[in-house]
Amino acid sequence: MNSAALTAGGELAGRILDVLAEATTDAPGITRVAYGAGERFAHDLVRKEAEKLGAVARVDVAGNLYLTLSGRDPDLPALVIGSHLDSVAHGGNFDGAAGVVAGLAVMAELGARGIRLPRELIVLATRAEEAVWFPLSYPGSQAALGLLNPQALEARRSDSGRTLAEHMLEEGFDPDAARRGVPGIGAAQIAAFIEVHIEQGPRLVTAKAPIGIVTGIAGGFRYVDAKCLGAYAHSGAEPRFARHDAVLGFADLVAALEIEWDALEREGHDATITFGRVQSDPTQHGGSRVLGELGFTLDVRSSETTVLERVEARLRTILAEVSARRGVTFELGQRFTWQPATMAPALIEGLDRAATGLKMQAPHVPSGAGHDAATFAGAGIPTAMLFVRNENGSHNPHEAMEITDLDQAIRLLLRFVTDFDNSPD
Repeated sequence: MNSAALTAGGELAGRILDVLAEATTDAPGITRVAYGAGERFAHDLVRKEAEKLGAVARVDVAGNLYLTLSGRDPDLPALVIGSHLDSVAHGGNFDGAAGVVAGLAVMAELGARGIRLPRELIVLATRAEEAVWFPLSYPGSQAALGLLNPQALEARRSDSGRTLAEHMLEEGFDPDAARRGVPGIGAAQIAAFIEVHIEQGPRLVTAKAPIGIVTGIAGGFRYVDAKCLGAYAHSGAEPRFARHDAVLGFADLVAALEIEWDALEREGHDATITFGRVQSDPTQHGGSRVLGELGFTLDVRSSETTVLERVEARLRTILAEVSARRGVTFELGQRFTWQPATMAPALIEGLDRAATGLKMQAPHVPSGAGHDAATFAGAGIPTAMLFVRNENGSHNPHEAMEITDLDQAIRLLLRFVTDFDNSPD
């Protein structure tokens, strides 16, 4: 499909994404820091574009942006399409932003076709979804629903060392109100929340499908500052029986958790176990030393709560066994958790019907990564997600979503929202 075959909304989405890419380029990718200049630019841009479409804009106490297109009955709960606009450092242009511009594209299509929905349509651009900036799960969307843990406001941004509260205040928002749980929108005001996002894995590419309907979002736990502590020693002089080798202790941990992962897969369970960062102190390590300290991160994810509990229990047993065998100790540090989220079956059925009506291929796929949609699902709000095919993963400058694939998601969303109040219960 060439650009001439795009919907007007698809053309709008492509244009906005091009402007975003140019304005937030940070070679070799793009950077939109949470509560920073890049995120601010993106919010300002989509606000201006939405206002051109007749939407009314407002922000909440945490800076989440609500772009509302009126419906025929203002008392009905709204349809909300949303995602985030921040990015990781030197990342890709589409992670998060594609979902926000897809919502604007639906607004554009409704206007071009002279359609006024029975209920309001809100495009929501959340803040600070990428945990690389603040070690938190979805603080923007949590604040939108009045669910932000007050302690989260003391989390420090990775680049500045300053707190979330300080950055909120600097951007002109109200962290004290966020601390009190003042919501931007209540759960009862939302009929359904739908998030469009690029897929961050290879399933749709492998299936040669432009879009997919998400069945659920994995939960997980993460340790971001874990350590294996042994004792530094001379590599030649220290005999094996006397060593307290942090490398061997860590290696035993990795091997034992991979055995557990193998067992989970044999039993048909879905999980991922990742040691994303492994490091030693360059002022202490050396080619002729037994390493006395090794730092690492551990990230465990699954859509099944029982699997997460099982891996956590097994982790504790492994640490005790390795500590005894290798003469080392482990300090895991602070633990971050987020719950699995199941997408609403009724909304999945509605998306299936829309795809069938449009003769689109839209397979069901899981999400191993976390998304703002998990916050809304966790609050009991009917929630759905669409993935858009994207090569080369995400969180890197090589994201390769095609605007024609995003246009398919826009078409599907348009059919879904126009059919929403005519769908069977």
